[in-house]
Amino acid sequence: MIKTDELGGVSGLKSFEKVKDELNKVGKGFCLAKWNQVSILLQTGQTHSCHHPSPHHIPLEELENNPSALHNTKFKKMQRKTMLKGGRPKECDYCWNVEDSNEESFSDRVLKSGESWAFPYFNEIKDSTGKEDVHPRYVEISFSNQCNQACAYCDVKSSSKWQQEIATYGPYLTSGYFNNTEWMEREGSLPIPYTKPNPYRDAFWEWWPDLFPNLHTFRITGGEPLLHNDTFKVLDYIIENPKVNPKIELGINSNLSVPNDRWEEFVDKVKYITDNGLVWNFILFTSIEAEGKMAEYIRDGLDSKLLWSRINEFLTKCEKPEVTIMAAFNALSISSYHKVIQKVYRLKKIYGSTKRYRDYSIILDTSYIRHPEFLDFRILTPDWLEKINELSRFMEDLGMHKYEHVDGYYEVGFFDFEREKIRRMTNMFTDNQDWLSKQRKDFVLFIDEYDKRRGKNFIETFPEMEDFYWTCRGNNE
Repeated sequence: MIKTDELGGVSGLKSFEKVKDELNKVGKGFCLAKWNQVSILLQTGQTHSCHHPSPHHIPLEELENNPSALHNTKFKKMQRKTMLKGGRPKECDYCWNVEDSNEESFSDRVLKSGESWAFPYFNEIKDSTGKEDVHPRYVEISFSNQCNQACAYCDVKSSSKWQQEIATYGPYLTSGYFNNTEWMEREGSLPIPYTKPNPYRDAFWEWWPDLFPNLHTFRITGGEPLLHNDTFKVLDYIIENPKVNPKIELGINSNLSVPNDRWEEFVDKVKYITDNGLVWNFILFTSIEAEGKMAEYIRDGLDSKLLWSRINEFLTKCEKPEVTIMAAFNALSISSYHKVIQKVYRLKKIYGSTKRYRDYSIILDTSYIRHPEFLDFRILTPDWLEKINELSRFMEDLGMHKYEHVDGYYEVGFFDFEREKIRRMTNMFTDNQDWLSKQRKDFVLFIDEYDKRRGKNFIETFPEMEDFYWTCRGNNE
């Protein structure tokens, strides 16, 4: 029997094993996220089933009489039919790589399909044809690339600051098309400026009244959402329509570095919404994957102290919402990631209480960067593999602790799914020398130019990685 929570989501390693078995009965490429989850980039008119596959274009002609084509494109319907027939769509190779590296690993295909927005609909989806227009239950939306940061691994699609840099200096001279706006323009993926008319954003707001009542989870990504008026339009809609969908889980990404007036308005509205039960749950997503100056090197424009301060402020003022720390694990994260783990653990101990909906009020969500490939942690030399193992053991050693209170107890620590996302990376190093050589060459080309453009110094910031830098540099000589 599969163990589920009150909303039908899966918990526990044994239950995830059973979910994997059930999915595989349909096919080893079957994933419920292809139906029930969608990420939409309104600034580029692109969509994908989750954040892993490369997004594909939404034909404007498909939107003319069907705004739900923001999710139900003809291309995506073809992928659904492939999955129902037992195939593995190439665009989902992130999960295939995880599963093929170790049969015991759980890819996001399994983890996502076990979520409460997906697993309860298993039978309905497996019995479908793949041709139907469906209402997604989990929607991630990006209204704009407007952003006040330019993270090293980010791109023009998600950061206007990156777009400004490329307009000034041109693209980086790495292989491929990393932040090459000329190539993006040819491909039709150059972001539409936030101040300009946008037919995709218009289609979203046309779809919104039909979409909102059916949603399990709605999450606003960026750019930086707290700079976008559409984000506050969503909050106001919920406040003005309190009975339409009070069971929705609402999530908003933020780098927490916006001006004080925007930040205060956001906190006040979230507090009103959650205190009055206008949503079932609210999650603030914020991102950091390194410590101090290392984090600020990776996330150019970040004030690390301000981020942690505002996390504490938010958790103090808003007693019901949750916070998820998203770590985009990359080659530059590895040396200080244990300090991020420590800080998240400390937050769990302070704020993980029954004042919030669940024991897991603060979550560490570790994904790994695949693009650009030259920042993929797998480019590191074999001696760094032990560092990954150390991180996995470190998280395991912290363990789970039960804290008693008048109603029983609550647990503090890292849960199976948090630990698994670190654990699975220990099996993902590669010995493909052609790929490694290419990416290490690009790594040093990027770092040298990044330092020059941004006034940074890689070796001073990451002294423990100096040997690796010179190894990469040697590939270019």
